[in-house]
Amino acid sequence: MTQLFDTLGFIEASAVRAGAGVGATAHDETAVPADGAAVSLEQVGKVFATPRGQAAALRDVTLDVRRGEVFGIIGRSGAGKSTLLRLLNGLERPSSGRVRVQGVDVGALDEDGLVALRRRTGMVFQHFNLLSAKTVFENVALPLKIAGVPKAERVRKVDALLDLVGLAAKRDAYPASLSGGQKQRVGIARALVHDPEVLLCDEATSALDPETTQSILALLADINRRLGLTIVLITHEMEVIRAVCDTVAVIEQGEVVETGPVWRVFGDPRHGATRALLSTLQHDLPAELAARVRPLPEQAALPDGAQIVLDVRYTGESGGEPDVGALAAALGGSVRFLHGGIESIQGHAQGRLVIAATPRADDAGPSAARGGAVAALLERARRHANHAEVLGYV
Repeated sequence: MTQLFDTLGFIEASAVRAGAGVGATAHDETAVPADGAAVSLEQVGKVFATPRGQAAALRDVTLDVRRGEVFGIIGRSGAGKSTLLRLLNGLERPSSGRVRVQGVDVGALDEDGLVALRRRTGMVFQHFNLLSAKTVFENVALPLKIAGVPKAERVRKVDALLDLVGLAAKRDAYPASLSGGQKQRVGIARALVHDPEVLLCDEATSALDPETTQSILALLADINRRLGLTIVLITHEMEVIRAVCDTVAVIEQGEVVETGPVWRVFGDPRHGATRALLSTLQHDLPAELAARVRPLPEQAALPDGAQIVLDVRYTGESGGEPDVGALAAALGGSVRFLHGGIESIQGHAQGRLVIAATPRADDAGPSAARGGAVAALLERARRHANHAEVLGYV
C-alpha cells in the first residue's frame, strides 16, 4: 500500500500548475549546478521515531551523482536504500545534512517547490501500480491530464513515449493483459511524461524474471544514452549493477561503506559488505575442487607429482587484456587451469583463475614446502596478475 500511495502522490504532486507546459521550469534555481552533480548528499542522516526510541536509517551519507550517469545504490534488505531514495524525491526530509537535486536543497522546499522538483524527477516503482480500469495509453497520460495538458499534446507525448519503450502496439491494452516486463515499461513511460532530468528507480527489476530483467535494464541504458537522463537506481542485486551502472555505492546499516566505478568495486572490493554482495557472482571454488585442495605441509616435502594451487586475480586496473599465455609460460612446467574466468566490465578485463602449477626444479632445494619453490612460483604469477596467493596443493 505504501508504494501505491507513493505512486498516486507522485502523479498528483508532479502535475504542472495550470497553464504550464510539459517540462516547464517553475523556478530558475533548478538549474544544474556548475560542478556537474545532478544529485548530491552532504553528511545526510535520517532518524525515525519508534516505540523503542529513535532509529537511525541513514548516517552521515555523502554522495555525488554526475549528470548523465547511471548511479547504482546497493545494499541488503534494511540497509537504508529506499529511505535514501525517498529523500531524493522529497517524500522524506533529512534529519541532518543536505540533499540537493539539480542544485536545489530538497529539504528546504515548500509544496510548490516540491511540485517543481517532482516534475523534474521521474520515479519508477517496483510493483508498477497501474490503474487496472485504464488502458496503457490512459495510465501514461494520467499525469498530463491532471496537469491540464491539452488532449492533442497528450496524445503526441504519450504515443512518442510508448514508441520509446516498445509498447506502441499495446496502446489500447489493459494492464491485466500485460506481462510483468510490459507493465514495468508502462511505469517507465509514465515516469518520463514530464521530461525529467533525473529518473529514480526503486528496485525496478526485482519483481521480474531474469530474461525480462535484462530487457528492462537494456531499456534503461538506452533511455540514458538517447535522452542524456541521469538515473539513480537502487537494488539488492549486483548483477543489475554490473549490467547497467557507471558508478556504485554500497550501503550497509545506513552508511555508505564503499563507492566507486563499477569495474573498480567489482574487481577489487574493499569492504566485507561489498564482498558478501559479490559472492554470488564470483567464481567460487566448486565443492569437488575445494575438497581436493590440501594445505601445504609445514615441514615435509610435497608428495611426488603434487602441484601448487594458485588463486590468480585480475582487477582491471591495467586496462588491458590479461595475457594468460604469458602467465602460463612464466610459471613453466606443467600448468593446469582448474577453475575461473575473465569478463569485461566497463572495458576493464577482470576475473579469477585457479591454476595448478608444478614448481621448477631449479627454484629451491629439496623441500619445496619450506619456501623457495613455492615463493618463486608465486612471485612469477604476481608479475602477470594484480593479485596471486597460494591455496594449497593437489
